[in-house]
Amino acid sequence: MFRVSLAALIVVAATAAKADSFPPDARRLIDAGLIEQIDTWMDSEVVRLSVRSQNERYGKLTQAEIDALDEQWKSEREVADKPLIAATLSSPLSVYLTRMQGQSAGLFVEIFVMDDKGLNVGQSSITSDFWQGDEAKFQKTFPQGPEAIFIDEPEWDENLKIWRAQVNKTLAEADQNTSLGAVTVEVNLTELARRKLAVAQ
Repeated sequence: MFRVSLAALIVVAATAAKADSFPPDARRLIDAGLIEQIDTWMDSEVVRLSVRSQNERYGKLTQAEIDALDEQWKSEREVADKPLIAATLSSPLSVYLTRMQGQSAGLFVEIFVMDDKGLNVGQSSITSDFWQGDEAKFQKTFPQGPEAIFIDEPEWDENLKIWRAQVNKTLAEADQNTSLGAVTVEVNLTELARRKLAVAQ
């Protein structure tokens, strides 16, 4: 799954910047090295403490209350007063994820961490919604166990003129045996292909 041939990289690099071309093969480009990089950054106390704290805080939420928080988030995106969004974006975890995205030098487009219900705990930018629990990024990771990884299909970003794909993983406790939450890292496949081709030449 994680091995990429030079020929495949050349094809990907040649087509990655064209919206009307075949999308790059995310599952070939996103290799073990990139997964290890994500794991290294997620293996942090600020990540685990933040998710643990929210798991405890929201532990008894009903689905109706989760839906209400999600609607509040969506409403706040359209107005100046954003208490829920502001609290999330100013958290130590969001600051950490923003720094992580910056250190990737354009490789990571967006990063967000979810709790055990799929609610955002921290993020590098404002997401469209607050609850991810009804989406594949959460359903194919956290409920599937501490080692679950789900790489979604590539999408063309018309604004940035890049192909991008989401790497979704379960966040595990330090013992790696207990699921804690989940993380989504949106990868710039166009930049990833460029880097791999540069190394291969």
